[in-house]
Amino acid sequence: MIDSLPKRRRSVIGGAGSFLPRRILSNADLEKTLDTTDEWIVQRTGIKERHIAADDEPTSYLGIKAAEAALSNANVAASDIDLVIVATSTPDFTFPAVATQVQAGLGITKGVGFDLQAACSGFVFALSTADKFLLSGSHEKALVIGAETFSRLLDWTDRSTCVLFGDGAGAIVLEAIETDDSAAQPRGILTTHLRSDGRHREKLYVDGGPSTSRTTGYLRMAGKEVFRHAVSMVTDVVNDAFAATGLGSKDLDWFVPHQANQRIIDASAEKLGIAPEKVIKTLDQHGNTSAASIPLALAVASGDGRIKKGDLVMIEAMGGGFTWGASLVRW
Repeated sequence: MIDSLPKRRRSVIGGAGSFLPRRILSNADLEKTLDTTDEWIVQRTGIKERHIAADDEPTSYLGIKAAEAALSNANVAASDIDLVIVATSTPDFTFPAVATQVQAGLGITKGVGFDLQAACSGFVFALSTADKFLLSGSHEKALVIGAETFSRLLDWTDRSTCVLFGDGAGAIVLEAIETDDSAAQPRGILTTHLRSDGRHREKLYVDGGPSTSRTTGYLRMAGKEVFRHAVSMVTDVVNDAFAATGLGSKDLDWFVPHQANQRIIDASAEKLGIAPEKVIKTLDQHGNTSAASIPLALAVASGDGRIKKGDLVMIEAMGGGFTWGASLVRW
């Protein structure tokens, strides 16, 4: 009698979806209120336009719409979801969590939902957290969502920050499956590496909060310092992911970085030896949507047929705090 092949529980992405607010704010629009030009913004950031949420489009609304799209793409019913994690720095309320509002909006009455805050790295942190829940056996199907309304945190007179950010949401369905552990190319999350260092707070932060200013505050950033740290930090965690799996940049089918700045994306890919044609970029149309940027890009690239089942995908991000992380996933 032949023994059955060894099995291993893995977290596999079953589908992706996204949602963008109706209003589009172009660089030409910003020229009317700021001392800036389309050429200046594109040259320094790569951004051409961004979406801005209306008053009736809070973060939870964006998250619900992205989740609905992901569930449809995965052919999974909302009633099958027993874990909802929303990565966001712009919740509807101090509490309850956006995730609970997503649960209610989708009609989910079982399992658990909570928010995770790691600024622009939030989706990578949320993906890693959901993976651990699923691998433990405590939960079976998760919605992992990045949703932001960063326009609410911007000083619209500060051209160094307000031209960079936009609003949006992206979501994935993450499912626990039993896979053949002897498979040469197993699907699912292969490895995730997370870091944080609170000494860098003043380089990228919001200058308000309930227990300090009792206000929402505005986003503040030391752009040159962020750029200087970003490339080295994200390449370090990407290389950690390669070392953990024995894979390398040449094995990648796609590189999906946090969509923060064209120069950071290009410099990181070059340092890692990743060919430009393997880099997914949505920055020009969305701006920096913080925790939503990676799932938005995944939804776009899987939706248009670039990312296919079995493809090896590296995601990475860096955010305020600083926080940073990378995850290697076989789609």
